[in-house]
Amino acid sequence: MLITLLFSLLVSSGAAAEKDSAFPRLTDTKAVEAFVDSADVVVIGFFEGEESHGYQELVAAAKQVDSVPVALCTVKEVWADYSLSSDTITLFRKADNHQENLVIATVKKLDADGLVNFISINEVRYITEYNQVTAVGLFNSEVKTHLLLFANRGGKEYTELKELLGALAPDFTGKFLFVLINGAEKTNSRSLGYFGLKSGDLPRVGLYDGDSDMKWLLPAGEMSTERVREFCQSFLRGELKEVQQAGAEAKTEL
Repeated sequence: MLITLLFSLLVSSGAAAEKDSAFPRLTDTKAVEAFVDSADVVVIGFFEGEESHGYQELVAAAKQVDSVPVALCTVKEVWADYSLSSDTITLFRKADNHQENLVIATVKKLDADGLVNFISINEVRYITEYNQVTAVGLFNSEVKTHLLLFANRGGKEYTELKELLGALAPDFTGKFLFVLINGAEKTNSRSLGYFGLKSGDLPRVGLYDGDSDMKWLLPAGEMSTERVREFCQSFLRGELKEVQQAGAEAKTEL
């Protein structure tokens, strides 16, 4: 409650209260910083004004991706703080401290569906559910090591384990991307098989390092915050590379 109140105060101090605007207006850097810090993933339209090409398309896209907060910034002095010089739609995400820019002048065809795709592909959160769309953003991230939770949606442990990893993920920002793989989804059978798992073996926690194309499983047992944290730390210390890999032969994709 306190965090929400503080965010509201910060944004309101730098946001113009215009009832006709589809998005909150951010008029200084502090307001932008507060907005970026308010959620795992946010989008800001850096436009000269609401009449700019791309603005109405962003309004339409935002209605389809309502899980991602969207705001508007028309103050060019603020743009410079984010290395922007022309109308740009920017996605900010906390999981890997990434800023993804879509420069309007470089887009050949700009429409709402394209912007929905841009947001969905890059919507990498502290814990991201793996699917064909999010896979693009996950593998395009500069963070190449993934901590994987394999669990069956609907199982009694699913929500509890998701919350456990979600709480742990911020401690490893920039080091790991935390990924949830639903073992009950048939299209994810390849991902499970890559680690030598079947749906009946779940829940399990694994780790995939894209740089070395190596993978490991946390030994079966209690899935506590302490065990998962130590699993991550053992990788960072270089100890896992001395441990036998999980599953079958190595591949480069999940």
